[in-house]
Amino acid sequence: MKRIGLISDTHSHLEPAVFDYFADCDEIWHAGDIGHTDLADALEEFKPFRAVYGNIDGAALRRRYPLVQDFEIEGLRVYMIHIGGYPGRYSKGVKAALQASQADLFITGHSHIVKAMPDRQLNLLHLNPGAAGRHGWHKEKTLMRFKIEAGQLSDLELIELGPRGQISPEELP
Repeated sequence: MKRIGLISDTHSHLEPAVFDYFADCDEIWHAGDIGHTDLADALEEFKPFRAVYGNIDGAALRRRYPLVQDFEIEGLRVYMIHIGGYPGRYSKGVKAALQASQADLFITGHSHIVKAMPDRQLNLLHLNPGAAGRHGWHKEKTLMRFKIEAGQLSDLELIELGPRGQISPEELP
């Protein structure tokens, strides 16, 4: 069994509370728009880390992380890309890539909209953890946590970190 912390669209801002929420996780996955290498370094030092680059990520992050993560963990096939759409409205080429991958779990970021929805046609679950950073039009900073065991995802949680523009007490001088 693996516990996963899922984050996206940090845009160079990492809430200190992320470390508390992900303390019991075995891995952290970032669905793009990391923003700065220091943020990636902090998460990599904390837990095993997988990420894809997003449209705002510069050359250093694009060299470090791929456009797509396509992997298997605990019997579950995962396909992660920053911009990919969602069931019924996939980005160009994504549906074919998901079919080729035989993905069970499809993860995206980019929209800043939290989603957890099935695609019954492709027999997969789509997750978008929303946005954990301060930039964008989302109102609430969000994360997700879940477990994977024997090819099944369970105990999916949505975590709200507070309003987008709010500064956490740990960040005050």
